[in-house]
Order: sequence, then structure tokens, then C-alpha cells
Amino acid sequence: MANLNTNYMGLSLKNPIIAGSSGLTNSVKMIKQLEEAGVGAVVLKSLFEEQIKLNISDMIASSEQNYSYPEAEDYIRNYTKMNTVQQYLDFVKEVKAAVSIPVIASINCITASDWTDFAAEIESAGADALELNIYEMPVDKNISSESYEKKYFDILRMVKRKVKIPIAIKIGDTFTNLVRFVDQLHAHGASSVVLFNKFYTPDFDLQNLSFNSAEVMSSPGDLNRGLRWTGIVKGKLPRIQIAASTGVHNGEGAIKQILAGAQVVQLCSTLYINGVNVVGQIINDLEAFMTQKDFDSTDQFRAMLSYGNIANPSLYERSQFLKYFSNRK
Repeated sequence: MANLNTNYMGLSLKNPIIAGSSGLTNSVKMIKQLEEAGVGAVVLKSLFEEQIKLNISDMIASSEQNYSYPEAEDYIRNYTKMNTVQQYLDFVKEVKAAVSIPVIASINCITASDWTDFAAEIESAGADALELNIYEMPVDKNISSESYEKKYFDILRMVKRKVKIPIAIKIGDTFTNLVRFVDQLHAHGASSVVLFNKFYTPDFDLQNLSFNSAEVMSSPGDLNRGLRWTGIVKGKLPRIQIAASTGVHNGEGAIKQILAGAQVVQLCSTLYINGVNVVGQIINDLEAFMTQKDFDSTDQFRAMLSYGNIANPSLYERSQFLKYFSNRK
């Protein structure tokens, strides 16, 4: 029988399928359903630094009197922040008491201010690991790319000083040199990188000439964007673990990402679209593939098709469709 046991950031998982951070991982009831469906671990819904700041601003703006009393504003800031944080810590404790799979907390942050102390509280609440979802839109022409990247390192370094649990960094793919950036994250203490985050993207309503949101769900077609970089990063940096995210909708996608070098795969959109039973289908497909290919464990084929293990790694670097389009009219 195929052995799906997986070690991720030092955590023992029964399989490499993880429920990624989403609204589906925001309740104990739903997380228990995900555990019953077969996931190997769960990443809790993120606590958003930006949302806390927005809530604080809304509360302050709701009362004109607060502008006249700075101490009232300070009270609102501290109360809102601590109340939100405490709710999250209570949630971590509830989930840990309810399930037996590893529980990974998640913080969506853009600064290194208060999150270092909060990370320590998350560890005390019982989280097995921490996923830092870091991003700031680089729109300021006066800020260098190195300065933006330095924020990631600063946050990671400060959190590492406070906690002993492993840390994963969830990132996007818009870095000038992604391999070097991931290497630096690993040097600063990241146990894993999550490739990639799916960000909010804008769209235009032509009928009303208005600004709105594009499709928020990923599709199986989004898999290949991450597949290339999973293979390259794992081939170039074999010591870093990778959680493949975005575009994994079925067993085929999970198998491909493991072949590229992913230690685990994170599911999100497919859970919304196909329901939690898709977890069992993916596990069955993974087991069937391993039986067909005579693989006893996922380690036997993990990274088999990574940049470092294929005969012609330059295939990963190819960026143009010269051959494909040269004969088409």
C-alpha cells in the first residue's frame, strides 16, 4: 500500500494534502470536516493586519469626539487590536482541542511592528507552525526593489527571535530573482515557502464604467505558473521545503507539483468549487499513481522532474513559443 506520510517543516502529516488558509478554515466545524475528508494539515484563516487597521480607523471615525481626545484614540487602537488578537488565539486553542492533524496559524502582515509579540502568543496558544503571508504592492517609484524585499527579511527575522515553531513564508511570483529571494528567506530562518499567493486582481465593468474584482477562484490552468517555479526553486535550493499553492484542483495537479519538488500541496479554490470530498478523490488519485508506478512513498518521486533532476534543465528556462508558433498561420 502506498505510504503517503509526509514530513513538512518537522511536522508529521498523514499525507501531503493541506487545506490552505481561506474562509473554509475559519470555523472549528468546517476544519473537523476537512480532517474527516482526509487532509494532512490545515492552515487557519489569516488574521489580516490591514483589516485590523481598517477596523481601528472606522471606529475612530465613527465618533467625532475621539479627534479631541488622543487618549481615547489610543484606547480604541489598543482595544480593537487586542480584542481581535484574543479572538484569534482562542480560535487556535479551540481548533487544537478539536482535531488531531497539525494546525498552522496564519498572519497576513505588511510590517514588523506588533506581529513579533503576537507570533509568540500564537505559539503559546498551541499552533504547530506559523505561515506568514507577506505582501506590499510596490507602487512607489522612490522605493527600491531591495527595500521592498528587506521588509520580508525584517519581519521573518524578528518573528524568528520570538518563536521556536517552524515558519513558512507565503509569497507572490513578482520578484526580479525569485531563486535568490527564496534563498535569502531560507537563510533568515524560513522552513518553507508557499508558492504562490493568489492576490486580489482588478477588472472593469464596461457596462457601468466601474472598477470591480476579477475572478477570485483559481482554475486548473493556474497550476503551470507555480509548477515551473516549484521545479526551479527545488532544483536550485534542495534544502528549502515548498508548499505548492494556486491551481491544484485535482489529483493530477497534486502529483505534478510533487514531481516538481513540492513537499506538500495546498487546496483552496477546489474546496469551494467541488466540496470537501475532493480531498478523498485527490488522495485516491495519488495512491493509484503510486501503485501504477511502483512508488512506495512520495519521497521516491518527489522532485523527480525538478530543475536539478531532468536531463535538460534549460527547458524550465524557456520563455518563448518559437517552435510552437513558427508554423502556425
